[in-house]
Amino acid sequence: MRFLHTSDWHLGRIFHGLHMTDDQASALDELIALVKDSNVDAVLIAGDIYDRAVPPTQAVALLDEVLRRLIQDAGKNVIMIAGNHDNADRLGFGQSLLAQNKLYITGPISAATKPVVLADEFGPVYFAPLTYGEPLAAAELLKQPLKTHEDVVRQQISNQLTLIPPTARKVALAHVFLTGAQESPDSERPLAIGGATTVGINCFDAFDYTALGHLHACQSGSSKVRYSGSLLKYSFNEASQPKGVHIVDMAADGSIAVETVPLKPRRELACLRGSFAELLREPQAELYDCYLQVTLTDEQPVLDAKYRLEQAYPHILHLEYARLGSSNNNSVPAADHKKLGPAELFETFFTQVNNRELTAAEKHLLLDIINKDAQAERQA
Repeated sequence: MRFLHTSDWHLGRIFHGLHMTDDQASALDELIALVKDSNVDAVLIAGDIYDRAVPPTQAVALLDEVLRRLIQDAGKNVIMIAGNHDNADRLGFGQSLLAQNKLYITGPISAATKPVVLADEFGPVYFAPLTYGEPLAAAELLKQPLKTHEDVVRQQISNQLTLIPPTARKVALAHVFLTGAQESPDSERPLAIGGATTVGINCFDAFDYTALGHLHACQSGSSKVRYSGSLLKYSFNEASQPKGVHIVDMAADGSIAVETVPLKPRRELACLRGSFAELLREPQAELYDCYLQVTLTDEQPVLDAKYRLEQAYPHILHLEYARLGSSNNNSVPAADHKKLGPAELFETFFTQVNNRELTAAEKHLLLDIINKDAQAERQA
């Protein structure tokens, strides 16, 4: 059995004001070509198909077209589960009908969920869809006292294993935060605020391979438990992360061989740092076609900086000043600001913005302005 593992497409994503549908369509064209060339039996999508619960129509149309090409044109099986960004009920609409045509979708958690069974020349392979669910909601749906995300996963696995012969080859699809795995800040939505959100790798000991989704870095917890990572880079913190998919070959005895195949985006993400004059004087031609985050090291604001830099770098998505991102961690807490007078408030603000204190001359000028303003107010 040969299958392709992918996840976290986040169709409908808006990144710094940019609708990424065209970029996602380009990456999915590459994925479809890979599916055809590699002769896989199935495509596994481990959650976060959409970026939000109510996706835009363009995202729905793109998914519809991709699934048509994978199933009707290429003749492949597709198995997908809901992630924490998806609305499980919407994603799972018509799943019993679609399963008759090689599209196996698992939406909401249910005690009635069955494994997907595909066969090769060595016999059946059981795919256990461990769809994402919040512990409180899952406890109600499964009628079990579940308090953590690991509780939810273990209960789903227990239900699935009762339907799978012990010696059969088994594959799990799960959308979880594996304990000890690498996060991508600013990109992944937390599964919960507080509480136990991580899942131990030993939950998946019964499976020959586990296809994980949720974390955007392509990584492995072990040779048999892997994240494919996201389809594209969805944060400038991911600029150096390679993106791709796993192609998994499973032998008759359940042993696996995994090949990670990189995907080339339509445009790369990159971070550029320097003074305004330096960036214009020595433009980096290799970044001309990249989506950019530009960090200016100038101490003073530059008039129309983004517009002027776009003459050399036309795809700037975000521009910031280094001095505004290096505020003093020892500044007065926000709760104490109400106790400060105008001079103290301005000094605190100035220090946070410029990462230095006012000079004696600047303090004298500030006090002079405040006194004149107060005098004018009294006279009025």
